[in-house]
Amino acid sequence: MKKSFFILLFGIFTVLTSFAQDTIVKGSVLDGVTGEPIPDVTITIEETGQVVKTDVNGEFQFPGIVPLGEQVLKIEKDGFITKRYPIVVNEGKTVDISGMTLNIDVSDSVDLFTISLTDDELNDDTSASDNISGLLQSSQDIFQRTAAFEFSSSFFRVRGLDSDNGSVLINGIEMNKIYNGRPQWSNWGGLNDVMRNQELTSGLTPSAYNFGGILGTSNISTRATAYRQGGRVTYSSSNRSYANRIMASYSSGLVEGGWAYTFSLGRRWGNEGFQDASLYDSNSFFASVEKKINDKHSINFTSIYAPNRRGKSSPNTQEVYDLKGIKYNEYWGYLDGEKRNSRIKEVEEPILMLNHYWDINSKTSLNTNVGYQFGKLGNSRLDYSGGGNPSPAYYQDLPSYYLADDDGPDNAGAYIAEQNFINDGQLDWERILDANVTNNDPTNGGASPAAYVLYEDRSDDKQLTINSILSSEINENILLNASVNYKRLKSENFGEIIDLLGSNVGALNVDSFDGFQYDAQNPDRIVGEGDKFRYNYNLFANIISGYAQGQFKYNKVDFYVSASVTNTTYQREGLWEHSRFAGEESLGKGDELTFTGIGAKGGFTYKITGKHLIDVNAGYITRAPSLRNTFSNSRENSSVVRGITEEKVSSIDASYIFRSPIVKAKLTGYYSKIADANEVGFYYADGLSGFDIEDNDTSAFVQEVLQGIDKKHIGVELGIEAQVTPTIKLKGAASVGQYTYDNNPNLYLTSASFTSTDGSISYGQANLKDYKIAGGPQRAGSIGFEYRDPDYWWFGATANFFSNAYIDINTLTRTENFYLDADGLPFNDYDEDIATGLLKQEKIDDYMVVNLIGGKSWRIDDYYIGFFASVGNILDKQYKTGGFEQGRNANYRELRDDNSNPQRVFGPKYWYGRGTNYFVNVYFRF
Repeated sequence: MKKSFFILLFGIFTVLTSFAQDTIVKGSVLDGVTGEPIPDVTITIEETGQVVKTDVNGEFQFPGIVPLGEQVLKIEKDGFITKRYPIVVNEGKTVDISGMTLNIDVSDSVDLFTISLTDDELNDDTSASDNISGLLQSSQDIFQRTAAFEFSSSFFRVRGLDSDNGSVLINGIEMNKIYNGRPQWSNWGGLNDVMRNQELTSGLTPSAYNFGGILGTSNISTRATAYRQGGRVTYSSSNRSYANRIMASYSSGLVEGGWAYTFSLGRRWGNEGFQDASLYDSNSFFASVEKKINDKHSINFTSIYAPNRRGKSSPNTQEVYDLKGIKYNEYWGYLDGEKRNSRIKEVEEPILMLNHYWDINSKTSLNTNVGYQFGKLGNSRLDYSGGGNPSPAYYQDLPSYYLADDDGPDNAGAYIAEQNFINDGQLDWERILDANVTNNDPTNGGASPAAYVLYEDRSDDKQLTINSILSSEINENILLNASVNYKRLKSENFGEIIDLLGSNVGALNVDSFDGFQYDAQNPDRIVGEGDKFRYNYNLFANIISGYAQGQFKYNKVDFYVSASVTNTTYQREGLWEHSRFAGEESLGKGDELTFTGIGAKGGFTYKITGKHLIDVNAGYITRAPSLRNTFSNSRENSSVVRGITEEKVSSIDASYIFRSPIVKAKLTGYYSKIADANEVGFYYADGLSGFDIEDNDTSAFVQEVLQGIDKKHIGVELGIEAQVTPTIKLKGAASVGQYTYDNNPNLYLTSASFTSTDGSISYGQANLKDYKIAGGPQRAGSIGFEYRDPDYWWFGATANFFSNAYIDINTLTRTENFYLDADGLPFNDYDEDIATGLLKQEKIDDYMVVNLIGGKSWRIDDYYIGFFASVGNILDKQYKTGGFEQGRNANYRELRDDNSNPQRVFGPKYWYGRGTNYFVNVYFRF
């Protein structure tokens, strides 16, 4: 025992002698232009992760033990260009590196691509695209930055995952929507100057604010004392999503009486962006006021109000693109000489926050937050229950319809349709108004309800969030994080008439397709502008959650463990009785649903040397399905998705990290599995089989429910940058992934047109296993360079490569419905070889996009003037960013016949990327 004891002591002594108690690393940091000291600069010894900050004199010193030998110091502060200094630490010596300099980041590059991250590249519920680039804006990781700023225009998803797998917080309050799990970026759009203070943790790595998802957590701080004193005015011009932007902001810093305040105003506007008639109209207001009560307590109030309206653009078939080009948008037409878009998304959801910061002692802090968000989210569209489909791209008005005539191609009709579409091809608002006026004319048989109305799908949410976040440094090696959270949501959902389009009678609140009463207790009701229409119900959610986390930092190994638990309840309340789903099926409160989610994750970083590190993370999460995917047809009844249960998410990744004063690189391999997920979709289906369809029809407007979906995401990421000279940096990034369905989930349809007891038809398994998950390219790469001149002018260029993108498949055609006739028997002419070809998933062509960026800044005394510009897709490459198969041809015979036509009538619909586009920015900072 004695021998072992002395051996142990000798080992400990040997380790400790590699450090020296009297070895000192100290220095100072100055402004590279003025020579003034810079306080609150973060200094990190990269090998051990030891951190100190400079004091009011810009000076610092590392306390305690410091590592010997060659080390690298990272010097960083928000608003300045990060630097890395190599040093050599010798035992018993003092390393004094006074006079290190930082330069203000006058290039303002973070601002450059924000327009394309938070305005029109992000998901709305009318498209099949989703994007998480906003989550990555603050990242210092070269791959994450590239994904945010270079890959975003192609709807690239990091690791193929939706944005609901990451958390976005403002002052510790989660902003992801309970309805679909995704953040609504436009809630704080146009406030770039005051939303910069972001802290990002990527993947499963630990966050000080919440447990997070497998894509990480981004916390935006709007604490008034955190902003640099001064102001800024910016003007921008672009042809991307808006034409003009003006912003102004000012921060007081800490003033007499312990007060600090920050204000920001912004406006973005334009009649159209890159796509035709994609109007943009947005105002943004921000105020943050902090009162520092004493050294331990501070209270901050934040208000954000960013109402915005934008015109949507349509996905189109290849036929339409060939005739009208990539800017074509079917949603608009001329009215009184001006372009009027029928599809407007309007968001007006103010945010109010009260935050209390309590520094219990020098090691422990408690942050308690209350947030309240309310307002409306609306999406407008035309209802044509009393008239024909007004879409200018309606299939019966296109050449392909005439070429597919049963009696042979009608070339004359196809030519006329082609010329009409090329020469006009937009909504005919005058005809719509005239149809309503005609219906109102008593000489035509009496005043009839409007044939056309413009209505809005509305969600008016009221959400309260309360949480407390604890952070405690137990000792120099152990950090404890914990929080408790409560959320309560009431979501009012309804359709609302916003324009009767010339009718003085109103609209009939009845389903014109099936004749069902939307509001059976008020049958045949005529509704006017401002009245509710089609559906009216509430959704309720209550969520209680908590997490605890320990982070452990040592000389050679850092590691963490974290656990969470969440209780979620949902409930639907029908305010109208739907005549197809009588009584409590649609009216009143449905059953309360309860889900319990748990989470566990852990990981470690092993420091081989200061230059070479290994990082590993793993986690397992069960979570409630989103509100959207819980109710199978919430507009008409309270039915819940069959067999619904918590989703299961598991993930693991491992990285090799290399960092030297010149080169930084990171190579990561990852694997993620999502199981027991549900998806609910809505579309019009043709070619349905079964006897439970009204009038023995084969067509219906349906809600498609995919239940028990498993998805697999596997791949590799690489990011590398090299500061080859003091002015030139080379950078590159690549992602190679494979994202596939991993099972054959169950599929059933619901519809008011179905005569079954619960209004559903089951089609058994959907054969989806090994089909690719749509949502941007699964392979992407980028190479580029930056040049920064000491005289504050700079430019850069990147070439970005994309491949292995697939369109979204129609899952109904992968069920038994595909090979069954309307009578439920297999088609007698079914050919398996032909069927295999018809069901092959379409792969989008590979493409390359080249982007340029440059700018110049001037410092005049204490003022800064800057200009920069970017040109995206300078080679004007036309490329598809995504698409989906239409649901109109749901069986073998119809799909086969459509594919044999000279031009497909119901071919896939696609989204295209922008052609050559620009963004110009001028700012004045004081």
